Amino acid sequence: MPHEDHAPGLNAGDPRTSSAPRRGDGPAGPGRARIAALDVLRGFTLCEILLANIQLIANDSTAVATQPMGDWDPWLGLPTFSLLFGIGFSLLLDSAANRVPRPRLILLRRLAALLAIGLAHMLLWPGEILTKYAVVGMLVLLPSTWLPRWAVAGLAAVLVPAALLSGGGGPLLIAGLFLLGSALVRYGVVERIERSTRGPLLLGLAFAAGTACARWVQAGVQAGADAAQPSFTSSLADLLLTGVYVCALLVLLRTPLRPVLRVVFAPLGRMALTNYLTATVLVLAAGHLLGLPIGRSLTAAYLTAGAILAVQWLLSTLWLRRYRQGPLEWLWRWATWARRPALRTAAG
Repeated sequence: MPHEDHAPGLNAGDPRTSSAPRRGDGPAGPGRARIAALDVLRGFTLCEILLANIQLIANDSTAVATQPMGDWDPWLGLPTFSLLFGIGFSLLLDSAANRVPRPRLILLRRLAALLAIGLAHMLLWPGEILTKYAVVGMLVLLPSTWLPRWAVAGLAAVLVPAALLSGGGGPLLIAGLFLLGSALVRYGVVERIERSTRGPLLLGLAFAAGTACARWVQAGVQAGADAAQPSFTSSLADLLLTGVYVCALLVLLRTPLRPVLRVVFAPLGRMALTNYLTATVLVLAAGHLLGLPIGRSLTAAYLTAGAILAVQWLLSTLWLRRYRQGPLEWLWRWATWARRPALRTAAG
């Protein structure tokens, strides 16, 4: 998950609250007010993804693991990124529709550029997710822009349970969450995300109750029972737990902790694509060049992940003081609009 485009799953487009025309000269001009909650969610999820996947990257794993690494489940961050990607995609469509005669061409170029980035990233780590996002975006998200919003929401309501029944992950779940994020934009939920406390609180409590029930059912399944049942309940519990995390962050952003959360997570979220890709390079360098036992020791893995995130946070914070967006976000935006956008801020 963009003044800016953001990054994987990051985000497909501008996390903005309105579809009114932007000020300035098209893609190079200043953007509308950002939705800070999306930056915080993206930054928090980026941290979780690195902590979960660092050993997989170090060991050159070809897929996201299905079992937790230590206390971190690699699966938990992916739904949030997928949801944010769908949100960003629809926000970018709204923005492009007010600026160019063929907005879907903008979206197609954006997805094609993401596919190219993902294929390059795959040379370093075969388990990367960007290629899947780009392909599912082309096959599902882009065609869904011709559908009414009720149809998009309905498809999401079908695809997500179907993905859980079939094992809990993969392109089917990504597609469902993409469509769910798009529907949230089209129904105006994202526009109100910064103004509500009761909604996320009640929804988070419902997700927590659902998680507890799913875990209880999972624990009660006896040996020899339907083999699909444990898989479904486990995947459902993980998805609901992800919802709890998201709602908890949204509630905390309505408290005095908001400035702290923005300082800690928003810089990482605003440069999510840059940070996602450079994390792979840094993990491989730490493992292969420095010889750190990341793939064999959880302690080494977590300490390395913490060091990488600290460095990325510092660099992101300093970079965004002078520039509108991260370097890879800027290149992605350039490919999207086929026009070189401004990079420096007015003050920079």
